[in-house]
Amino acid sequence: MRYFFILFFLLWFGFSSYGQFTLSGTITNEKNQPLTGSHIHTQYLNTVSNPIGEFEINGLPKGELRVYISYLGYATCDTLVDMTQDVVLNVQLKPSETKLESVTVKQKTAKVSSSLSEQRISKASIERNSSKTLAEALKEVPGVSLLRTGTTIVKPVINGLHSSRVPIFSNQVRLEDQQWGTEHAPNFDLNAAGKISVVKGASGLQYSGDAVGGMVIIESTNVKQDTLFGRTIVSGSTNGRGGTISSSIHKGNSEGWRWNASTTLTYFGDREAPNYILSNSGNRELNFSGDVSYVKENYELSAFYSLYNATIGILSASHIGNVTDLYNSINNQVPYRIDDFTYSIEQPRQAIQHHLFKLNYMQKLDESSSITTFYSLQFNNRNEFDIRRGGNINKAALDLQLTTHSLQSDYKKELERFSLKTGISGLFQNNFANPETGVRPLIPTYVRFDGSWYGIGTYEIKEDVVVDGGIRYDFSTIEATKFYLKSRWDERGYQADFADIIVGEAASQWLTKPHFTFHNVSASLGVRKDFQSGWKWLNNLSLANRNPNPSEFFSDGLHHSTGQIELGDLRLKKEESLKFSSSLSKNGKSFSVEINPFLHYISNFMYLRSVGFESTIRGAFPVWEFQQTEARLLGLDFHSQWNISSNWQHKFSFVYVNGEDISENQPLIDMPPMTISTSIHYQKPEWNGLILELQSESVFRQNRYPNFNFETDIIVDGEFVPVLVDISTPPKGYQLFHFYSEMTFKTFKNLDTTFALSVQNIFNTTYRDYLNRQRFFVDEMGRNIQLQIKINY
Repeated sequence: MRYFFILFFLLWFGFSSYGQFTLSGTITNEKNQPLTGSHIHTQYLNTVSNPIGEFEINGLPKGELRVYISYLGYATCDTLVDMTQDVVLNVQLKPSETKLESVTVKQKTAKVSSSLSEQRISKASIERNSSKTLAEALKEVPGVSLLRTGTTIVKPVINGLHSSRVPIFSNQVRLEDQQWGTEHAPNFDLNAAGKISVVKGASGLQYSGDAVGGMVIIESTNVKQDTLFGRTIVSGSTNGRGGTISSSIHKGNSEGWRWNASTTLTYFGDREAPNYILSNSGNRELNFSGDVSYVKENYELSAFYSLYNATIGILSASHIGNVTDLYNSINNQVPYRIDDFTYSIEQPRQAIQHHLFKLNYMQKLDESSSITTFYSLQFNNRNEFDIRRGGNINKAALDLQLTTHSLQSDYKKELERFSLKTGISGLFQNNFANPETGVRPLIPTYVRFDGSWYGIGTYEIKEDVVVDGGIRYDFSTIEATKFYLKSRWDERGYQADFADIIVGEAASQWLTKPHFTFHNVSASLGVRKDFQSGWKWLNNLSLANRNPNPSEFFSDGLHHSTGQIELGDLRLKKEESLKFSSSLSKNGKSFSVEINPFLHYISNFMYLRSVGFESTIRGAFPVWEFQQTEARLLGLDFHSQWNISSNWQHKFSFVYVNGEDISENQPLIDMPPMTISTSIHYQKPEWNGLILELQSESVFRQNRYPNFNFETDIIVDGEFVPVLVDISTPPKGYQLFHFYSEMTFKTFKNLDTTFALSVQNIFNTTYRDYLNRQRFFVDEMGRNIQLQIKINY
């Protein structure tokens, strides 16, 4: 049976191609109230509008398209749409005694930067992934991979880059949640998102000048006037024997007041690999987000608040006591500790709270211009618990409290063929490393101040040629208060270069005040050309600069979540990035194809490099230190989608990244392996919205990797024996199959209920992933069957 599925997908691969245009919009009545459940029919695909009247149909071919929109008690809209690009069709239906005349709608693409490689995550995908992390939902975007620490700590990787190089923005506010850590997942509840966009590259200068890899932009649900709707999603999973409950409600009235509120509860026990329990891998979440706004014709005032609260178990088998444990784990391929299933979360574990508050004001200056100003406050408290003894058993080994204030003001001017946006921003941040833990903190207490200005413009030279460009200036200064062991200070050779930052002495330690200031200029230039033959060509060249983060500067000690000693370097310089990206697409009536190559040079590229091991009171641990090199990344994202008929659809994606350390003439570490994903999708709207989907995910072995293996002595039968610790060789490739299905029923008068059944890893395949930092200790999760019930009201 398994080989049958493999052959099935290989045959489909040969016929793959990419989806064409998107038709989207909103269906309302004469009072501008959304008409939930309106039917939108085309000769290719059909859909129904969601609770706020919005709809979206992807993969429509180029040419004239007849669209029928109907709703009980209202006249059917029969209209022609010229599909030469993505079209937004907003329709106001009238009562049945009035007939709406046919119209032809043309809509130009409206984006801040037309050469920007930006892709949206659909609302349906967000809801489908309700019980997963933000990064796992982003995985459907070609070019996005996942960096994991176990089963629940997941970060997005865009074109081979992650963490500080891929900032995340929630309602225009950059999440400041100790994002430098590879085992620090984004502190955001996926269910609170209304829209999610992925921007590849550093072109989003409005948001940041240091997004070397790209960025993730999240927006709240947009509530229209005179609306009231809600949604509850309940998910249960066999792997972890838990689930998620998420509920939200949205209200807009005729007097200008609008509000959203959502909450999510997640509760999972230990996950399971195909052959054993992944002990201490459970997690808990209790999250809330809400906003309120007052909207008038010429101004808008809004406030937003969110709380992310999570407890995450760290796999017991990954908590090593020394390098001997690491060697044994790698060579035995079986975790040294396997317990019975439990919902308990013991040490080691993480406990995180993240609060975000934002106050926003927008004022229209005239019909074409406006100014927006907002203030935000964030507080992030990260506690990491180690296995300790005595009176410290319940005391965190790491307690970081990060407070961030930011203020930003933007001016926007939009004319027929030209748009301009400019703005200024400031940030003040204070990180407090609690000394009461009794453990030397991985990063110290510090204060940071940033100031920025940007300007971006878009100009339509002619109907088929658009150019855009932008520039941004960033000022940043950071001052830390840090104790260095004198032995470490001498070992790093700091005395010759940093003697002036020593301000005190305490026994075997120096008290220092490191201070750094940076001036950075970032820029972007792009052009889009539309050809009459159907080809579209987008090109973008971007320059970005990224300062060393606190971890890269100041790390100094054992990182409990990874079981390794990490060392920063005060001599690090800022990264300088130059990236060229292109998108070439051909749109035809039956299919189209899109190819996205990129070439990326990064000077002073910062990365962790293994330099051996170090003996401590607890034992010998691997030592990794931050170093810099000249790096080159090149890659290709390929997408295809074939609407075989009104019911059948085929999707295909191919992702490849090649990372090279130019200085050392060796591959870069932690580059995503080549991946091919394909799926066959069947939908039958008249059968209660039936959807059936079968997916294949093929991840190849990463054959390009640096050799950071090291030798050490371990005790065997009471004697020291020299061994090679292989921390470099990637695991073999793997192929997974997944299944998804759903149907929607009208359970009450104004209530729709969707039942969805999905299976991940259908064949319960045993595998390990190169980008999982716990691959040395355990296999990945096995089969997971999930039942989801979604109620719209």
